[in-house]
Amino acid sequence: MATAALNPVPQVVAHRVERAPSGLVGWITTTDHKRIGILYLVTSFVFFLLGGVEALLMRLQLGEANNTLITPEVYNQLFTMHGTIMLFVFLGPFAFAGLGNYLVPLMIGAPDMAFPRFNSLSYWLYLGGFLLMSAGFLTNNGAANFGWFGYAPLTEAIHSPGPGADLWIIGVGLTGLSGIFTAVNIITTIFTLRAPGMVMFRMPIFVWNQMVTMFLLLLAFPVLTSAFALLWIDRHLGGHFFDQNDGGQPILWQNLFWFFGHPEVYILALPYFGIVTEVLATMSKKPVFGYKGMIGATLSIGALSMGVWAHHMYTTGAVLLPFFAAMSLLIAVPTGIKFFNWIGTMWRGTITLNTAVLFCLGFLVMFLFGGITGVILAQPVLDFQLHNTYFIVAHFHYVMFGGSAFAAFAGIYYWYPKMTGRLLSEKLGKLSFTVMFIGFNLCFFPQHDLGLRGMPRRIETYSAHMGWNFLNMLSSIGAYIAGVGVLITVCNLFVSYRKGEIAGDNPWDGQTLEWACSSPPPDHNFEALPPIRSERPLWDANHPDQLTKVGH
Repeated sequence: MATAALNPVPQVVAHRVERAPSGLVGWITTTDHKRIGILYLVTSFVFFLLGGVEALLMRLQLGEANNTLITPEVYNQLFTMHGTIMLFVFLGPFAFAGLGNYLVPLMIGAPDMAFPRFNSLSYWLYLGGFLLMSAGFLTNNGAANFGWFGYAPLTEAIHSPGPGADLWIIGVGLTGLSGIFTAVNIITTIFTLRAPGMVMFRMPIFVWNQMVTMFLLLLAFPVLTSAFALLWIDRHLGGHFFDQNDGGQPILWQNLFWFFGHPEVYILALPYFGIVTEVLATMSKKPVFGYKGMIGATLSIGALSMGVWAHHMYTTGAVLLPFFAAMSLLIAVPTGIKFFNWIGTMWRGTITLNTAVLFCLGFLVMFLFGGITGVILAQPVLDFQLHNTYFIVAHFHYVMFGGSAFAAFAGIYYWYPKMTGRLLSEKLGKLSFTVMFIGFNLCFFPQHDLGLRGMPRRIETYSAHMGWNFLNMLSSIGAYIAGVGVLITVCNLFVSYRKGEIAGDNPWDGQTLEWACSSPPPDHNFEALPPIRSERPLWDANHPDQLTKVGH
């Protein structure tokens, strides 16, 4: 990049001159957004591996009929903690806290987050929350065993005695507080620390998706925190909010939880939509197709996501079916717009078919399939038949694992060079994708059929005469194949960190500002910034003959 094309960084960049502590102390006491982002990414990925081990143990139990390898009590604990880890500890924090912390300031040309010490506190609350909820395994009664959704009255003290449930309540509550603090920090950073020229409609799509996600966090997580406060009062202070025997309403918990729970699905999806958008645009050597349409679709998803929670409650008979069915179908429209935009971005582009792109294509295929089954489940008459069956399990994992988790792997392969200065092995990466793709579909596609055959979810065993044996065996084999695929990427991360090819500052010819600094970036992020004239400023600086017209 020609030096003459660069602008000096605004004076605010040189905001600290003292030398940060080195070694372990430096990581523990850091307030640097990049280090905190890496802490979130590494920690959440380790927790993803732990949640995966719990899933493999459950699939080992369900691999054959009448299996007694795992007791019902332990199975329920594994089921609860697996769901809690994947939803509250991995998928959300990896994207909105890990990648959000690391990339948002870089993408908008900021020197750091708006509140660095607040940012550090958020991470330690997150880590402490996980440790507390997992400490339940060390108690006499074991960890929480009522499912990650915590349905009342199963969570009342008489049904779930012991400290395991209390530790789960406090732990999830702390991770929620961490998310709220992160949301405040990222929103403030986006609105107050953008570089000169970085107007709202020149921000990368990833930053837009992060911003909408953060507003959803601020709307949804306080509701969950309030529900936990009521549950704690029920368990320890003689309250009866969810106890029907004393005038309480168990269905109140469902309304509170799912009012949080469905925006949470998009909290777990929107940042990954942003990852896919950035990867496909860079690797197609094109601007994002329909940039403002993508922003409009993101805003629409955020707005509509607050009005669809009760489609989880069709079978209760306590919700207005036509309204929530219509809202659940309507939210598919902006998601469909995004699919057309992703296809338009790739159309007639010069696509580099590397590992990051392969994971994005896997995301497109499997999230689309999960969306189609979601449209099926949005119909009350069909949901009545499929509710609480393995069809729901399959749908949910196609959206969250086949969708968001595959996009997470795309983000790892795309931004790993920026964070470490080294490229991941493409050979190992493509092998990892192939094995994961095969294993995932072998695991979860048969579960649609299991649901249609009537297999209920949340059971730890089944009779041989039910006709579910072969499909469950296939599903369990697929789970272990997918696990091997994940381990290949884990090996790739370690080997490439030591021996990977030197990446350079911008190995992908990226379009956005994070590629304008060294790899890894310096403490103050930027020595100089290119002129920001569009939503892809680095491409404009490197290719002035093809200057982007959008945003001028």
